[in-house]
Amino acid sequence: QVQLVESGGGLVHTGDSLRLSCAASGHTFRSYAMGGYAMGWFRQAPGKEREFVAVISWGGGNTYYLDSVRGRFTISRDSAKNTVYLQMNSLKPEDTGVYYCAAGRVMARGTSEYNYWGQGTQVTVSS
Repeated sequence: QVQLVESGGGLVHTGDSLRLSCAASGHTFRSYAMGGYAMGWFRQAPGKEREFVAVISWGGGNTYYLDSVRGRFTISRDSAKNTVYLQMNSLKPEDTGVYYCAAGRVMARGTSEYNYWGQGTQVTVSS
């Protein structure tokens, strides 16, 4: 059984920081570098579509970000722990939403490219 479990969300104020974690388990992620999957973070605000936030390659050498979070957010992975992180600094109210991690065979911005999804963790940034 493949499972992605996010944690680390919460209620913070503008300018604060949070670090989200995504723990991967299951046979798919047991092999080297979490099975060779690229790992992405997405978010969904109320009434809006799910949007791409960041993605990291299976080896960790390549990353891409949504323009509005570049320079504030950092995605990283620890394959030994089967865990992906999203460090979020200088948070803004527009960063509010449910944050999801996802695993896919390619680095992509589209949700359809990802095979596995977590249940999400709520991030709320108050002004």
